[in-house]
Amino acid sequence: MPPADDSFVEIGKVVRPHGVQGELRVQLYNPDSEVLFEVDKVHALLPDGSDREIKIDSVRAASAGIVLLTLEGVAGRDAAETMRGVVLSVPRTTLPAPGEGEFYVCDVIGAHVFLQDGTEVGKVVDYRAYPTTEVLLIQGESKRYEVPLVADFVDSVDARAGRVVLLSIDGFESE
Repeated sequence: MPPADDSFVEIGKVVRPHGVQGELRVQLYNPDSEVLFEVDKVHALLPDGSDREIKIDSVRAASAGIVLLTLEGVAGRDAAETMRGVVLSVPRTTLPAPGEGEFYVCDVIGAHVFLQDGTEVGKVVDYRAYPTTEVLLIQGESKRYEVPLVADFVDSVDARAGRVVLLSIDGFESE
């Protein structure tokens, strides 16, 4: 089932305050993303479990995958400290459509995973980016697998259908 156009996509997390003026250090999930430079509001999942839309006052690049952000109503270091750990999202409609052979990770979490012969392996439960490769974390009935997202191991990913087909799972069992 395709994702709803009115849904939100998580793009990063506040890792800590920056300075004393209320600026926030945000770790982007996609280090190449520039979406925070293109929107004027973010959706924030707050530590108490509530969520709200907050206007962006300013945003600037800090380093690879890190932006410094000031939000309306967050003034001073103490207020910024209360934002530590807050997950930031944007409306799906603000993101570019994935290109051919591309997908958003959030769209494959929960996808069913099969081998080419049709044997079901499990479900995608997470994604991890390591310095040398990106992997899908797959939970089987009694085992977990970390399968690199490369053509040698992944036959196809159909995010719209919620289906991933692997060539093999041999050697990818994880702890």
